[in-house]
Amino acid sequence: MDYLKSKTPPVREDRLGTGVAFGGTVQEVRHAQKEGCLNLASRSFSQTQGCQFTLSLAIINTMRNAVSIMHGPVGCGAISIGNVGQSQTFKRLRDPKAEGLFWLSTNLTESDVINGGEEKLREAIRYADKEFQPEMIIIAVSCVPALIGDDVDAVIQELQDEVAAKIVPVQCAGFKTKAMATAYDDVYHGILRQLISHPIRREDRQVVPDDLRDVQRRYRDTRTVNVLNVGTMSRADELELERLLTALELKVRYLPCFSDADDFRYVLESALNVSICGTHDDYFIKHLETLYNIPFIIDTMPVGRRNIARWLRKIAEHFDLQEQAERLIAAEDKALDEALEPLRAQFRGKTAFVGGGEVRVLTTAEVLQDLGFRILGLKVHHYDEFVEPIYESLDDVDDVVLAVSAQQPFEQINLVKRLQPDLYVGHVGGGNISAKQGLPLLPLFGPTFLYMGYGGVYEMARRIQRLMSNYQFNKKIAAHCPLPYRESWYAKDPFTYIKTELEVSTG
Repeated sequence: MDYLKSKTPPVREDRLGTGVAFGGTVQEVRHAQKEGCLNLASRSFSQTQGCQFTLSLAIINTMRNAVSIMHGPVGCGAISIGNVGQSQTFKRLRDPKAEGLFWLSTNLTESDVINGGEEKLREAIRYADKEFQPEMIIIAVSCVPALIGDDVDAVIQELQDEVAAKIVPVQCAGFKTKAMATAYDDVYHGILRQLISHPIRREDRQVVPDDLRDVQRRYRDTRTVNVLNVGTMSRADELELERLLTALELKVRYLPCFSDADDFRYVLESALNVSICGTHDDYFIKHLETLYNIPFIIDTMPVGRRNIARWLRKIAEHFDLQEQAERLIAAEDKALDEALEPLRAQFRGKTAFVGGGEVRVLTTAEVLQDLGFRILGLKVHHYDEFVEPIYESLDDVDDVVLAVSAQQPFEQINLVKRLQPDLYVGHVGGGNISAKQGLPLLPLFGPTFLYMGYGGVYEMARRIQRLMSNYQFNKKIAAHCPLPYRESWYAKDPFTYIKTELEVSTG
């Protein structure tokens, strides 16, 4: 796989056959995906739709020693206003000296749509470099410059020798795809083209070779693992996974989120690239294998004990550390069972509905089953091949309802009303509609909470216990805040507006 000669990566609908519209059972959606027809379905009505531009910013705005330039109207990237404090806080958890979020907008107007926005982009790049002196200037290209044909690559080529910062273009126009996860490919495309190369360290310039130093470096590199983190991870998640991998005597480097230029500069000095989430990482690590022969593992997300054990075993097998891994897994399982024993009795027989990103949803379902919950329904933003390994960790979900939809709250509200779960676990920002149904809500992730690793299972169990013991606030909301849908909608099939591949082909 090598798409780097192109200015933009292919959209996921074309590259992976990603589907964004489906309603049925788990068994039915798995069959449709294997047959290659999942991405042919569409909607005759859509209430909301995510934008890959904002999802790209979820990675871009975490970068340390960087300035982000939103090339587009000032409204594009306005979400960054709310990220300023959060960005600084979580950057400093990785580097106490890190500064906050610096972002600019080229503020394209109607006049710029006619005359072009390249001159404004030049001005913004020069200003960012002079004012902030960053290591990286990351340009997020929105819909307008993509539509009018601004040649961002030509502007970068013109200015790269003029400015000290490395300029990274991210072509993430929202209109190009319905699969928001294409945003991850857009960011990695820019990183691969501009930041990844064989590093030249200061000691490499020494005239007299140092054999001991070279041996030590080679040993370090053979024990170094690049773990591809995601924006939905907390620092506590990173520390928990690092604890487990360090127990196997491996050295961990996290990227791309909250990374700086050095992290990318030395990414090739490693023995293995490990994915946290295939949806997030496959474009990057497959290119690193193609271009630099660094092996990778894409399998499952380390959420839930079965998935954690599977994730650790895959890594241990690569380094021939199977015995150490089994001892670690056995010890962690024993400690976790002892901790969960008093909580499981409270959850036995309860039911749950889980919604959000596909990999997170299915791994979280495994945690809930482990605690004693029965899964009634699943809702994923999109669907592709990367969830298949996770089904091995789940029990009896073939007949569970599965909705494939980015946002579309009208479908979710119908499903939840029909299924009547005891608990809703959902994507941050997507649970407000179910709060009006009076349900206890657990966010699917959180940048201040622990979800991954064995510690994450216990923390989730504790938080669920607290939530379900008292959710009077949501009950009050349900009593006083009516839902914005007519009763006639609840009588309809929640997937009424999804058109199958047959309907699409026949019009």
